[in-house]
Amino acid sequence: MAILTATIIIVTAFFTAFLSGIFGMAGGLVLMGVLTALLPLGPAMVTHGVLQISANSWRAYLLRRHIQWQIIALFLLGTLGAIFLLFLIPLHPSKASVFLMLGMLPLLVWVPRRWLHLNVRRPGHAILCGFLAAGFSVTAGISSTVMDIFFVRAALTRHEIVATKAIGQMIGHGVKVVYWSWAVIQTLGVGALPPLWLFALALPLSFGGTWCGKQILGKMTDIGFVQIVRVLISLIGIFYIYQGVSHILG
Repeated sequence: MAILTATIIIVTAFFTAFLSGIFGMAGGLVLMGVLTALLPLGPAMVTHGVLQISANSWRAYLLRRHIQWQIIALFLLGTLGAIFLLFLIPLHPSKASVFLMLGMLPLLVWVPRRWLHLNVRRPGHAILCGFLAAGFSVTAGISSTVMDIFFVRAALTRHEIVATKAIGQMIGHGVKVVYWSWAVIQTLGVGALPPLWLFALALPLSFGGTWCGKQILGKMTDIGFVQIVRVLISLIGIFYIYQGVSHILG
């Protein structure tokens, strides 16, 4: 891996962990876009998964008393269903399709509640959330924006949302790392996987970014939190739709 590419990834890991530390999302969305632009799709997915598992695990630890474990238990049931389906039907999306999914998924938070009233506190909805999160984590690289449409309508505080989503995202990214690592090894060989030294340098900065983001989260209000989340991920989504269309048009 070129030094310049590695440097960009390491610096991006810090700033995206900072974003996720505040909002519980957005950081992974930005990081996936950067990695997809810099690396082949398979290694990009593996790199993103490992970095996001680390950032989310640290965020979950910092906010551990706010985790809603009953939601996570149901989320896991849905994830198991997604794992069965994904390994039964192999999926290998193109870069253009990944960019388009990265762009369109964030816009789901604007769907009127009367059209799609999903609430992660409902058992069936929590199972569906786990199923979709694992599926989109493998195909689009991210799960946070899918999870948002279940969480933004739930009666949860901003700390409960960020903490519980962190565990859910760890699960989804874990599925993605296993799935894409196997795909990379089968098609490109073990040497195509991201080097360990990249993670050794990026992970401490990712932890630092998460800690800094948590300090900002404590100063926000629950209402302001949800409003900022919607606007931020929508702007990111529009940018990725442009990227996807550009790839299709050459």
